[in-house]
Amino acid sequence: MKTYQNYAYGEWVSGEGSETDLFHAITGEQIGICSSAGLDYAKIMDYAREKGGRTLRKMTFPQRGLMLKELALFLLKNKRKYYELSAATGATRVDSWIDIEGGIGNLFANASLRRQFPDLPYYVDGDAVPLSKGGSFIGHHIMVPKEGVAIHINAFNFPIWGMLEKIAVNLLAGVPAVVKPSEYTCYLTELMVRDIIDSKILPEGALQLVVGLGRGILDHVTNEDIVTFTGSAATGKVLKNLPSIVDNSVPFNLEADSLNAAILGKDAMPGTPEFDIFIKEVQREITVKAGQKCTAVRRIIVPEELMDDVQGALAKRLAKNTIGDPADKSVRMGSLATKLQVERVRANVELLMEEQDIVIGDLDQFDVIGANKEAGAFFSPIVFRNEDPHNKVGVHNIECFGPVSTLMPYKDIEDAVTIAKKGKGSLVSSIITADDSIATDYVINAASMHGRILVLNERCASESTGHGSPMPMLTHGGPGRAGGGEEMGGKRGVLHYMQRTAIQGHPQTITALTKQFQIGADQPEANPHVFRKHFEELTVGETVFTHKHTVTETDIVNFANVSGDNFYAHMDVTSLDETIFEQRVAHGYFLLSKAAGLFVEPKKGPVLLNYGIDECRFTKPVYPGTTIGVRFTVKEKIDQEKRNDADIAKGIVKFLVDIYDETGETVGIATILTMVKKRDQSK
Repeated sequence: MKTYQNYAYGEWVSGEGSETDLFHAITGEQIGICSSAGLDYAKIMDYAREKGGRTLRKMTFPQRGLMLKELALFLLKNKRKYYELSAATGATRVDSWIDIEGGIGNLFANASLRRQFPDLPYYVDGDAVPLSKGGSFIGHHIMVPKEGVAIHINAFNFPIWGMLEKIAVNLLAGVPAVVKPSEYTCYLTELMVRDIIDSKILPEGALQLVVGLGRGILDHVTNEDIVTFTGSAATGKVLKNLPSIVDNSVPFNLEADSLNAAILGKDAMPGTPEFDIFIKEVQREITVKAGQKCTAVRRIIVPEELMDDVQGALAKRLAKNTIGDPADKSVRMGSLATKLQVERVRANVELLMEEQDIVIGDLDQFDVIGANKEAGAFFSPIVFRNEDPHNKVGVHNIECFGPVSTLMPYKDIEDAVTIAKKGKGSLVSSIITADDSIATDYVINAASMHGRILVLNERCASESTGHGSPMPMLTHGGPGRAGGGEEMGGKRGVLHYMQRTAIQGHPQTITALTKQFQIGADQPEANPHVFRKHFEELTVGETVFTHKHTVTETDIVNFANVSGDNFYAHMDVTSLDETIFEQRVAHGYFLLSKAAGLFVEPKKGPVLLNYGIDECRFTKPVYPGTTIGVRFTVKEKIDQEKRNDADIAKGIVKFLVDIYDETGETVGIATILTMVKKRDQSK
């Protein structure tokens, strides 16, 4: 009998005895045991903090991002073995693809976020805040990695995706993780973690695994640790209120199963593309992963006059569904993950039957292809019909975590919103409509009780990822019953694992801390010109003070001729009454163009190109006779990795373009982005 092991304090460790027997969901055969009994959780936490955390915190965001990319590429090469074992969870090929390649996709997506962070181990958040009249005292914010551990307690339905979507974020932030998958499907997680550890891509201590029940895993958390939980709301609430969590003010992200809804717009009549899209989407949400998704559609909310049409179309589509061993190519839906899950789903179906009727499917009478129905964890799709969702409210409180959903009517869009909100907080809702006014009414009024809303119609259906697919760059979570937490979300998710700290001081000090030039800091004159320096040779704050230029009416006329911009304020002095202008004013873009003419060093050098402008503002009118100059300052440096050996080693340099007049006052300000060659081409 195979024993699935924990990876703790740098070694593979078997727990004491057998806490959980593990079974093949299709055949019912026992495939192993697992246990976490006897693990030293205090030692696990210390190992993560001292070994993994110390190394990760020294790495920059680009280094961490490239680490994730390397890991994703490595796992993708090994995906076949994960698919083979995933079949034991009852998953079809499509189900496994969501779990395996969807999880690896999270690594790729988060790896790409490295470009949104500085070339530092910490993050500079937002803009500087002036705190004094003279400008010698300012404030800013930085965010540093928490010096604790991310503990992830995951559900049984996504043993790979559940792990990867979480660790991708905490690793990018510079925080180590301890992962506790559900004991029932931990064998698949364990297989992947073995590969991750063997690859040596992650620093030792960055990832540890607990495969058993994990009793005591939260006993040793401190105020710098972070806990995430995915699973039932009831279990999540118990864990969230443990003394170790409450007493230490430990951030606890709860993502709970919820009663999600799909709404059919009144415009989506039978025969329209949207009606067909709705039926297909609902059928998919019922059958993919055999309905074992926290985002699955549990409530099908349709116009009251279309109840029979939807029921008939859905019954026809579900009749084509085939249940059985996913190894048989004719099978479209596998089993639930365990026989225990079958018992739980059946018990909740029986509770719902007290108020509403099954109109599609049967608890006992269904066929299974290529497997023994009694031995495996099979369950038929079930669709209820509830004619009175305002009074028969069990459907808004009881979740069957399987292929079960309920059809119910609404009168108008306000009624649909009310019914959807009866779920007391959901991860996701979708509305299928071609009418943007209907979509707007629903989204704006339902959003307060939903973490995500999908608006689906013919225009986006071919590329839509669907109702049940949370995306790495968007937040995943929801209010109320859904747990009140947020996961993923691109940069937002990374910052969850970091501590925001306000910093105050002189602009020169804040420049040194943030590695970004702050107005009021020292501006030593560059020698030679900054365009003559390679990336490594540039220093934040060094400045080119340009020659001056006096603006003339001829400049304004010539620029208007070249640009075609003949706006009256530039060209017609007789039209300036009741405006803010005293006389013809120079074009803002002329000022920027002239500034470039003043600060650019024309000879060939390390600067490869200028590829953008950020935060351009024109702050004071410039009239003929005004003399302008430019303070051209190195604002920030961002390293770039080489794409391949043939690529040019380079970095991005942001320059502050401060255009000022003869009084010294700024008349225009912008940040330009340049690509600058490195002297050392080996990096």
